[in-house]
Amino acid sequence: MSEVRVNNLSNESLSGGPTISGITTFSSPYFFVPPKGDTASRPQSCPSGSLRFNTDSSKLEYYKGNTIGWVEIEATNDELGGGTGSNTGLGTRMLISGGFGSPSDTNVIQFVTISTLGNSQDFGDLIDDRYTQAACSSRTRFVAMGGFKVPNTLTNVIQFNTFASLGNAQDFGDMTDTRAQHDALSNQTRGVFTFGGTPVANTLEYITIASTGNSVDFADATDGGRKNLFSCASTTRGLFVGGRDGSNNYEINIDQITINTQANAVDFGDLVEARAFASGFSNSTRGLFAAGRTPNGFTNIIEQVTIATQGNATDFGGDTIDAFNYTSGAASPTRGVIAGGVNDTPSSDTYYNVIQKVEILSSGNAVDFGDLLATLNGTASASNGHGGL
Repeated sequence: MSEVRVNNLSNESLSGGPTISGITTFSSPYFFVPPKGDTASRPQSCPSGSLRFNTDSSKLEYYKGNTIGWVEIEATNDELGGGTGSNTGLGTRMLISGGFGSPSDTNVIQFVTISTLGNSQDFGDLIDDRYTQAACSSRTRFVAMGGFKVPNTLTNVIQFNTFASLGNAQDFGDMTDTRAQHDALSNQTRGVFTFGGTPVANTLEYITIASTGNSVDFADATDGGRKNLFSCASTTRGLFVGGRDGSNNYEINIDQITINTQANAVDFGDLVEARAFASGFSNSTRGLFAAGRTPNGFTNIIEQVTIATQGNATDFGGDTIDAFNYTSGAASPTRGVIAGGVNDTPSSDTYYNVIQKVEILSSGNAVDFGDLLATLNGTASASNGHGGL
């Protein structure tokens, strides 16, 4: 057994160090300091397993390969506070925020544990009643922004909750403008959201989820902007999907952004059919888009993409329980959950309290998960286990 005792180990030019191979034991009772830097300075195409300290998130992270990129290391036992029955103990938690039902909008935040089946339970309240918000999340924090309040009063307020403990939302900051009918996606560090439909614009903004404060400009979408769109993400890449333009034409295109790089969106591919008002969710590799409305009416079709590979969406091979729109969705690494919705006809609106689930890694129809506390549409959802984390 050999032993090396040095204060500093580097090559002759101080530009790197030697490779230590074989079975090597680090036995110091003190510590070692890995390289560090902010999110923007993450190196690319590193050997898998490379380790660094992220000064933005204050967490260690390691490189999981060119497809997935950098992933944060977080010590946790996945214990979640509050809840009864199926919503106690361990698992990925999905929060379902606000919404519009019969007779009015609501400020209630509900939650379910995605790995189980069962009805939602009360988590806490938003600062006020809201529907058609956008939502995103880290492993610890749920963030909801904007939305309508009856009768069509807009807000620019951003609110947040902590996943692990039940409680009311707190103020996070403000968006640059009031908006609704927008959407958001995130990785562990950053949330990015669209402008929405009030009016339609191509502006993208972002927040740093671990801190509080106002949103700032991110970049622009590929076109004039969209409302009623949906999204999904991996740890590095975000997709904004479908929606309607300022003239209410249904959109088929999928925009791609690199979440930690402030650059304009680029084209990723197209949906099978133009669609809006759908649910988008993902694990780290596959994104699913469920239900919604097409130019030909309501749909229950589910489409899929491989997030790391640019290309058109394909049929997932299963359908949701019914054809409706204004649903919201969230995911764990294996399961997607779809909450609420409405099937609105010229004569009447039918609101749903149904919660459905699909297994992301295998095709098949959605099945019943449980029920919401009320019949709702226009909710905003996110989880502490989605593909961006």
